[in-house]
Amino acid sequence: MALQISTLQISATNPEHPALLLDLPWELPLEEWPERYLVPLPRGISRHVVRYARAGDEVLAVKELATRPAEREYTLLRDLDRLGIPAVDPLAVVTGRRTAGGEPLETALITRHLGGSMPYRSMFETTMRPSTMNRLMDALAVLLVRLHLVGFAWGDCSLSNTLFRRDAGAFAAYLVDAETGETHTTLSRGQREYDIDLARVNIAGELLDLEASGALHPSVDPVEFSAALAARYEELWTELTRQSVYPADKRHYIDRRVRRLNDLGFDVAEMQIGSTGDGERITFLPKVVDAGHHQRQLLRLTGLDAEENQARRLLGDLETWMATQEDYAPGDPAGARTEVLAHRWVREVFRPAVRGVPLELRRNLDPAQVYHELLENRWYLSERSGQDVGLDEATRDYVERVLPGQGPAAG
Repeated sequence: MALQISTLQISATNPEHPALLLDLPWELPLEEWPERYLVPLPRGISRHVVRYARAGDEVLAVKELATRPAEREYTLLRDLDRLGIPAVDPLAVVTGRRTAGGEPLETALITRHLGGSMPYRSMFETTMRPSTMNRLMDALAVLLVRLHLVGFAWGDCSLSNTLFRRDAGAFAAYLVDAETGETHTTLSRGQREYDIDLARVNIAGELLDLEASGALHPSVDPVEFSAALAARYEELWTELTRQSVYPADKRHYIDRRVRRLNDLGFDVAEMQIGSTGDGERITFLPKVVDAGHHQRQLLRLTGLDAEENQARRLLGDLETWMATQEDYAPGDPAGARTEVLAHRWVREVFRPAVRGVPLELRRNLDPAQVYHELLENRWYLSERSGQDVGLDEATRDYVERVLPGQGPAAG
């Protein structure tokens, strides 16, 4: 939505935002905004003037820059938002700004302040331990991989252009500056390597600055540490994008691969499982998806309502089972044929397996959890024997060996 008053024009994603933004002093350069409009939050280093301001209940980050790059960055941030990439939320672009005397002012790009986030320099006000820095770099590597998977070349990856937010015992990294970014259908290896080389050089320089100010742990070598980011990125990229071929009787290898991806911080869905021409081997290429994807997809395909981790596991089993069916048509995961197969899986695989566990032994477990535990037992037995033991054997072992050791059923 765009709102124009005289020469001032506010283009916003939300119809409510232009009216809220009108109260801010757009006739003043950002550096001269009165304190009553500003919010005292830590700011990172930026080539542009940036201030935090309040508009209604919103805390905003306002950045001054030329009109074309402001509008371009606004568009790129909206694209990243639609793709579910961790980045600051674009709210508006304000053009046509003029002083009270009629002098033109730079365009303002407005994003929503990312609550609980910190620029890296604020995090180094007390010397950060190397183990914590490793988690910080892991988060940045994950962000870079996610950007590259959707075809976004950052062009200026650095600690300064990233915000970090604590995520349980780890960190989550968010892109905060997309000014140099470019979107493509896919990125070539050269484009990805260019981004990584820039990141390595930028981060080494930033860590050297911290070292000179005495804010870097003495055991940290800035050059070696920045090189470690590139190694972590390659590890993640390879694990996420390599296509694997497994023998049909080694289906637990797929489960092992998914577990590794989960441990690396990625969710997996639509695994593109398909049998090879001889029908004896299965190819596997994972995709990264947003949180809650599995719950929604499982409910849509099967009518089963499960928790996210349960749904992830059930969908993985469904995908693997479908690849073994003669009437499976890979490449159309949302097609009608897939829905038919999914309902057949519920009828022929899921329900018989759950019913194979006597009701009095299930305690208070719901059917999705029972099936999840059967799959866990199948994976354990298959890993131990070196081949897929099958669901029937896993169910028998679960009933005879596992359940008796878990105590009496809940009343």
